[in-house]
Amino acid sequence: MALNIIWIAFFVIAFAIALVKLIFFGDADIFPALVQSTFDMAETGFKLSLGLTGVMTLWLGIMRVGEKGGMVGIMAKAVNPLFRRLFPEIPQNHPVQGSIMMNVAANMLGLDNAATPMGLKAMTQLQELNSDKNKASNSMIMFLVLNTSGLTLIPISVMVYRAQLGAADPADIFLPILISTFVSTLVGIMAVSLVQKINLLRKEVLLYLGSFTLIVAAIIWFFTTLPQEKLGVISAVASNVILFSLIISFILLGVRKRINVYDAFIEGAKEGFSIAIKIIPYLVAILVAIGVFRTSGALEYITDGIAWLCTQAGLDTRFVDALPTAFMKPLSGSGARGMMVETMNTFGADSFAGRLASTMQGATDTTFYIIAVYFGSVGIKNTRHAVSCGLIADLAGIITAIFMAYLFFG
Repeated sequence: MALNIIWIAFFVIAFAIALVKLIFFGDADIFPALVQSTFDMAETGFKLSLGLTGVMTLWLGIMRVGEKGGMVGIMAKAVNPLFRRLFPEIPQNHPVQGSIMMNVAANMLGLDNAATPMGLKAMTQLQELNSDKNKASNSMIMFLVLNTSGLTLIPISVMVYRAQLGAADPADIFLPILISTFVSTLVGIMAVSLVQKINLLRKEVLLYLGSFTLIVAAIIWFFTTLPQEKLGVISAVASNVILFSLIISFILLGVRKRINVYDAFIEGAKEGFSIAIKIIPYLVAILVAIGVFRTSGALEYITDGIAWLCTQAGLDTRFVDALPTAFMKPLSGSGARGMMVETMNTFGADSFAGRLASTMQGATDTTFYIIAVYFGSVGIKNTRHAVSCGLIADLAGIITAIFMAYLFFG
């Protein structure tokens, strides 16, 4: 229901703004631009789905090898005490726990190409446990918010863009991003737990979250000891070594269990192809709505309105220049990336706005894209509180990013 309302609102708001521009300002180009944006975004959605097909085929093939070889089961047992509390609907030691863990781990390492197929596999398994196939289950929503909160330990792509645009220290946003995305994830978990009446004050939850906090702190400390020129290389190598080691362990366990690894891969790969095809209409629908909303100028009006309110209240308005990235982030990953680059080009990579936009880019993930892809892959129409909880996590990440920018960059 929430996604339906938002989808309609994007079109209605875009139409209203375009009508005002045409009637009162004589902007004859606005409606052709809106129509063109629908074609452009529909093509973008289709291309994204096609690009995802190959990745999905590969990684779901690997996942099937992991299932039959026993690695997914081992991972499920490792996280069972925590997931039993966060996902009470999932049976104990169910294989989906391993899939969820692998998805979260890939996101933390910034391995988007691996995270999405693993996430879609987990969503398919959660749908098998779902009693109402049209409505998102509690477990689906918790899992989706874990993704939309965008917990990332190593923001490689953001640092690369900063380096390309001439930042003196491209990694100076590393700590602000890590803190912001960590807060976003915690707030997302708490928001979903509040709605679903999950008690987070149990020893299992506190032990896991406390241990994870210590791990994050250790990683932060380690990377702060590295020279800037080695930071990107070491983090990229470590991420990919972990990923490839995971693939090898899947294959070796499969050999040990005497399964036909090749046939298992082909079986999973076929599933990946069919899931990728199912995503196309859902992804096109949400991207077209985002396209007309952005083309109408609605985002610009919102930014200008916030700047005016801050000025009237006597607040520092430097953060407003980076807000386009924050507004685009829940809607479109490529759009937010473009806004970040535009901000750094306009104000400078080492400007306050440039650093804040970079921090916002890494603080959360693309909520509406993830909802469209993940729920679309299993045919979920009623998203319940997924959108609201995802946006709450996004808001927490963005607000923290603003505070971190003032703290670290003045």
